[in-house]
Amino acid sequence: MTALVTGAARGIGAATARHLARTGIPVALLDVDGDGVTTLARELGEGALALQADVTDAAAVEDAVSRAEDALGPLTRLANVAGVLRTGAVGLLDDADWAACLAVNATGVMHTCRAVASRWSTTPAPGRAIVTVASNAAGVPRAGMAAYAASKAAALAVTRCTGLELAPHGVRANVVCPGSTDTPMLHGMDLPADPEALVAGSPENFKLGIPLGRVADPEDVAGTVAFLLSDAARHVTLQTLYVDGGASLGP
Repeated sequence: MTALVTGAARGIGAATARHLARTGIPVALLDVDGDGVTTLARELGEGALALQADVTDAAAVEDAVSRAEDALGPLTRLANVAGVLRTGAVGLLDDADWAACLAVNATGVMHTCRAVASRWSTTPAPGRAIVTVASNAAGVPRAGMAAYAASKAAALAVTRCTGLELAPHGVRANVVCPGSTDTPMLHGMDLPADPEALVAGSPENFKLGIPLGRVADPEDVAGTVAFLLSDAARHVTLQTLYVDGGASLGP
């Protein structure tokens, strides 16, 4: 088994890479932040490969997948975690912010899914899986987050369609939708992001609180991703699992 994790330099991506490495799976760490993945690769040691690439660049993704397979062997797991967040009300939304969300969160997922699909669609083999980290905003409206929500909904659709097409070849594809998670992305939000406010919710913005009473750690999401990538989930595909402490009331 070998895995490719995008967005691996920090947050949920780094937590996912660490989780997979602890189980002995060689992991290719892909991120636009080359220093970040190089540092993580040193931490993880043998079996970890740092790859600096931008998921919005189709040629760079294809080259990174080839380099990963040359170094680690044929890929059998893909975790799409790379993402950006831009906030703003629709009436004031900047074109560049809209484009950035779609480019990274949606087109980036298409690029990685296409790269593995072109390899995995030739011969059936057990154990190959894709998991995309989307967001509960993909299925629940969020004020000020139209660009992010739309891009994550698109990522969800791309992943599920890929899974349907590759199911005859033994490939599974699932989506994990986190809610508020203690990551650099959360702390960089323009909207209120302190834990107490997130747990309480924001009625004026039609946002429910978190029934479990806590903001997620990256490891909470990474463990779910790792499960869906593992053979323990061998009969689970085309599913969307919310990991948000009940914040979206289980849609």
